[in-house]
Amino acid sequence: MSSLPSTPQSVSPGTPGGRSGAHAAPRRGRLGPAASIGVLASVLVSLLAASSAPTPLYAIYQQHWGFSPITVTVVFGVYAVAVLLSLLVFGKISDHVGRRPVLVAALLGQALAMVAFVEAGGVDALLAARVLQGISTGAAVGALGAGMLDIDARRGGFLNSLAPTVGTAGGAMISGLVVQYLPAPTRLVYLVLLGVFVLQALAVLAMGETVSRKPGALASMAPEFKLPRAARAAVGIAAPVMFAVWALTGLYAALGPAIIRTLVHSTSVVWGGLPLFVLASSAGLAVVLLRRTATRRVMLTGIGALVVGVLITLLSVASGGGALSVTGFFVGAAISGFGFGGGFQGGIRLVVPLVEPHERAGVLSLLYVICYVGLGVPAVIGGFLVVHGGGLVTTTREYGGAVVLLALVALTSLLLSGRRAERVAVVRPAGPTAEPVPAPTAEMAQR
Repeated sequence: MSSLPSTPQSVSPGTPGGRSGAHAAPRRGRLGPAASIGVLASVLVSLLAASSAPTPLYAIYQQHWGFSPITVTVVFGVYAVAVLLSLLVFGKISDHVGRRPVLVAALLGQALAMVAFVEAGGVDALLAARVLQGISTGAAVGALGAGMLDIDARRGGFLNSLAPTVGTAGGAMISGLVVQYLPAPTRLVYLVLLGVFVLQALAVLAMGETVSRKPGALASMAPEFKLPRAARAAVGIAAPVMFAVWALTGLYAALGPAIIRTLVHSTSVVWGGLPLFVLASSAGLAVVLLRRTATRRVMLTGIGALVVGVLITLLSVASGGGALSVTGFFVGAAISGFGFGGGFQGGIRLVVPLVEPHERAGVLSLLYVICYVGLGVPAVIGGFLVVHGGGLVTTTREYGGAVVLLALVALTSLLLSGRRAERVAVVRPAGPTAEPVPAPTAEMAQR
């Protein structure tokens, strides 16, 4: 197996843009490649925006329905579980039936979820809406990511990293502003998203298909953790990083509103959405600034920023309030968000170039499984500990400490993999007949 090209996102042999000739299909849609990749990126942004839109509303739901912090994190966690199950069942199906049918079905599911949010009258209805939202999101993310890579491997890899951060930031902040300053606070944001999803479904129908159909769609729905051999080592390195950065997102999404309201002594829902907005905005900035940086350096930068940012956040929360604590909290959120963007982008860039076009949706779905386990499980545990453990501050400290520990595990794995690659390169015989160094460790050694 030859080592990887030096570009951040390598392309597969065959037609331009990374589509192999055996699996590529002619585009017959009315939208060109540039417009199509824009539509796919916008859908990914909208899905993540919709997932974070309820965050500022949790305080209002608590006031209306009288539930505890555990319920908040359960509502948050059930979404992550639904995404996970959907990824396992539907994550690879677009490799068989095409990207467009999966995306249209997922967008219609999102539209129905928005209707369920609008009509929700209690916790049960809220949970049902989150489940429906999670199922449709899980079905879409693999097809979206793979579709962008089908059209343009380089731009698609960049947008796969950027779009989730833009969506998460926008959903939290815009929702908070709508809820605070516009009428119908528990309905309007969902009605706007409903209209967006309907328009996007029409845009997807106007696109051309990027892959040809192949048999095995039903068999692909059997849940399994199957990785191409070429990507296994890379996923082993990327997994701890991606788990850690999304666990951090879970902290800010599930507990962030309560933490910041404790520090500023305010009940404004805008404050509730601001921590996640700062975190995700900084993550998006990291994706843009580090897009031309070598993959290994991106991951090292992400891990370092994650550790420093979380430690600053924990010190600020422990200080108990005041202007200095609030400033420190948001500085920590911005720095750790930069780590989120670096770690997430680095993980995708490390793994995706190693797989063939017909494997992309399945591998991207598996990466999202890792992310959503990190997003959901620690957040639910955190909600339980807030009520039955040491309270909000203690739980935040324990949660943040666990994220730092995960980041250090990822750092150790990354450094060890680089050393192994260096040893292989040293013992490799010289000359034109020498065997190439196995990927991905050879690539990481070069970077």
